[in-house]
Amino acid sequence: MTPEALIMMILALVIVWGGLVASLVHLKAHPDEGGTDDII
Repeated sequence: MTPEALIMMILALVIVWGGLVASLVHLKAHPDEGGTDDII
């Protein structure tokens, strides 16, 4: 693999896994307090 390909792969992995971690942290800090009232 070329260095450019490795950099792009690492960047893509950081973006994907970083977004996942950020969303989990946000969900942990602000849990969804909605109950089953929204279900029709």
